[in-house]
Amino acid sequence: MSDGNIEKIDLEKVDWRGSREFFESLGDALDKLDDHDESYDFTWVGKRKSIIEAGAPINKTLRPDVENSKNWDTTENLFIEGDNLDALKLLQESYLGKVKMIYIDPPYNTGKDFVYHDNFRADTEQYDEDTEYKDDQGNIQFKKNEKTNGRYHSDWLSMMYPRLKLARNLLSEDGVIFISIDDNEQANLKKLCDEVFGEDNFVNKFVWISKPEGRQIQGSGAAGTHEFIYCYARNTYKISEFIAPAAQLSELMPKTYGAIKYETKTDSKGEYIATHELYNGNSIFNEETRPSLVFDIYYRESDGDVKITPVSDRHAHAGYAKIPPHRNNNGRHKYNAFRWSKDKILNEKEDLEFIKSGDSYRIFTKRRDFNNVTVKDLITGLTSKNGSSDITSLGLVGFDFPKPVKLIELITRIASEKDSTVLDFFSGSATTAHAVMQLNAKDGGNRKWIMVQLPEETDEKSEAFKAGYKTIPEISRERIRRAGDKIASEHPDAKVDYGFRALRIDDTNHKDVYRPAADYQQNLLDELVDNIKPDRSDLDLLYGVLTATAWELNKPLETVE
Repeated sequence: MSDGNIEKIDLEKVDWRGSREFFESLGDALDKLDDHDESYDFTWVGKRKSIIEAGAPINKTLRPDVENSKNWDTTENLFIEGDNLDALKLLQESYLGKVKMIYIDPPYNTGKDFVYHDNFRADTEQYDEDTEYKDDQGNIQFKKNEKTNGRYHSDWLSMMYPRLKLARNLLSEDGVIFISIDDNEQANLKKLCDEVFGEDNFVNKFVWISKPEGRQIQGSGAAGTHEFIYCYARNTYKISEFIAPAAQLSELMPKTYGAIKYETKTDSKGEYIATHELYNGNSIFNEETRPSLVFDIYYRESDGDVKITPVSDRHAHAGYAKIPPHRNNNGRHKYNAFRWSKDKILNEKEDLEFIKSGDSYRIFTKRRDFNNVTVKDLITGLTSKNGSSDITSLGLVGFDFPKPVKLIELITRIASEKDSTVLDFFSGSATTAHAVMQLNAKDGGNRKWIMVQLPEETDEKSEAFKAGYKTIPEISRERIRRAGDKIASEHPDAKVDYGFRALRIDDTNHKDVYRPAADYQQNLLDELVDNIKPDRSDLDLLYGVLTATAWELNKPLETVE
């Protein structure tokens, strides 16, 4: 404006293209003010197809590989060679709801990892042949997922989603899954697991100090020292604390747990230790949020009698010591709540320890399973170097940064029973099989394991290839054999199943004899006499039946003429 007059706008100087874009964006923004159709969602390119892939049927089977097995007739362990998505589908009938613990160490998606190529992701011509791996039929199984890929995170999520979905089906009601990961995908993994298993079934995020000296950094920031292990349950209400004997934890991680010693006492029920005080140390639990847990306790030392009254400034019971709730000095609330209810205190007072403090008493809960310790979510004292030495001590090469045996042994100890089935469908070097056998030898367990590994070829320049191992499964099976022999020599009296049945995923045992009626010719009649492929044995047919039914694949076999 000038002197109260409106200046004339020179329309020739207006950038109409920019103005149009501005008004269009303004219109879009105004349209979005109505958020009734919006909701929080976690999605990515290819999600819908990955959901379909989880339920898509396959026309494949498991074929026995007796030659590469150990103790075929008697063992209850399985080593499956093939794509783990196919394997999980083939295990659905036989192991639905039967697996107590799953541990996986999937590709971390660092920009150098190979991720499985599922047929829903893209056409094969979209991939650079230099980064492809093809099976014997020329099908691409996995590709190098570089950060220049526009669907870098989406491809990883599409690979993981159907596998986790199928894995959840295999977990028992009290089953848990542990997933190793680093910073590259840990945020996406958390969201993915929240969707597959449910947010309420998140249990822990363990921090494993894998490289205390720190990794060499590129550019900026601090040197990384740790990785993560996410834990989810099928149903958190069905699982309990992760505990283990103190002595065993001290053996596995001496720097974390050390030599744990307690001062024990004895009462009519036996030995105990006095641990946590009865009041709740968290100020969130107070007279407003937990009014039923805020009260005065009166204790008479002569006979151990206990009375409970509402909070009061006066002393209500003569001959009794008054034990008021702890004062809450944080905010507007006066008191911290007790951890036990009134009824629990009155009915289980023999499990409380009253220790005199001035004119009053402090109340502690008695712990009778003091030989067990609740595991911490910080894992120290086991590094990546331990994993490498586990391999080299068996005289093997061919794996970069395998997980330490003791790390998986710790997880298996706290999350499985002695007769549980343990699954690892990204088995790699078969550390999980090694750890389960070692734990069975130590605690007398009879845990069964199932390993699944893609037939990835070793690099022709690698030491593994030079040593005669053409594929990763070949090295893995050899590791299991050597580890079993080593454990047996160290625990000669242990009765452990050191064997495994080797299986491989292949096309169905049946010929494809179905054709449109117009295509049938006289010379095709021979194909209709027998629909079984000529290279299949009786054992192949047996496992074809077992795979299609609910029979477990590791039961003892007997051949009858």
